[in-house]
Amino acid sequence: MAKSEKDINKDVKCPICGSAEFTYNQKTGELICTKCGYVIEEVLYLGREWRVLEGEDFQTKARTGHPMSYSNIASSLVTEVGKTKDLYKLPEEEREIFKRLKKWQQRATSSYERNLKLAQQESKRISSFLQLPPHVEETAMKLYLTAAERGLIRGRSIESIIAACIYIACRLHDVPRTLDEVVKASGVHKKELGRTYRHLTKSLKIKILPIDVTEYVHRFSSILNLPPEVTATAIEIIQKAKEADITAGRGPAGIAAAAIYLACVKHGIKKTQKEIAEVAGVTEVTVRNRYKEMIEKLGLHEIEEKLIEEEEE
Repeated sequence: MAKSEKDINKDVKCPICGSAEFTYNQKTGELICTKCGYVIEEVLYLGREWRVLEGEDFQTKARTGHPMSYSNIASSLVTEVGKTKDLYKLPEEEREIFKRLKKWQQRATSSYERNLKLAQQESKRISSFLQLPPHVEETAMKLYLTAAERGLIRGRSIESIIAACIYIACRLHDVPRTLDEVVKASGVHKKELGRTYRHLTKSLKIKILPIDVTEYVHRFSSILNLPPEVTATAIEIIQKAKEADITAGRGPAGIAAAAIYLACVKHGIKKTQKEIAEVAGVTEVTVRNRYKEMIEKLGLHEIEEKLIEEEEE
């Protein structure tokens, strides 16, 4: 279950003095350290919107109002203690406190801000490569910030954390991108990405629903420039496969690729297993195994006959 705003504030530590006591200004959205006065300009709000990540109703439960841009947060997250010119307006005793606070802040924020900028750059690069809509990148950066605040990124590379956040965001928004596509875009090893993905979803209690295979059919068909009737037939095949319970435990990309291949054969569209496999990010062997299973268990004899005819030509 998601934490309340009150509970989350207890997890936040002042980067200057280490205090966990804050005053929250609801009008400005600022979290102010009651001990040294340090201000975090934009507090990562994990109330109602975060519950959406664990629930179902994304649209109706999201809070309204002008949203904060998490994808451009690096330049606006931290507020400086003060400007150097203000130093000379203070009494000598307060001036020393000012200098000390300034020094602490620079030490505390330099590493954090540097990592945040790197994360933001990597997020933009991967999102651009995968042609993701802005709201997916926003969610990915929100996830990264939450993971950072809760100490979940220690011992892991920024690249693997961001890649996992992007994959989670794609799943949450039903944007069809395979794990292999994220691996290719990020350069992160598949096993490392898988481990980081499981680490974040478990630690942040994010429930990921099963992928709708038909979303992949639409995407792959679009990339392959297939006519609508082929896409429709592929979706029909997948629906029958679901009813026959032969999709459970199978990779959605492989199922979509096999259904598309069979649909192409039925409609006389010349697409090789290799072409479809490359678009789907799976091997030809996977496509072949899946479509043979579909032919056998769904009784697709008409398509099977056409396949035999093609092989004899």
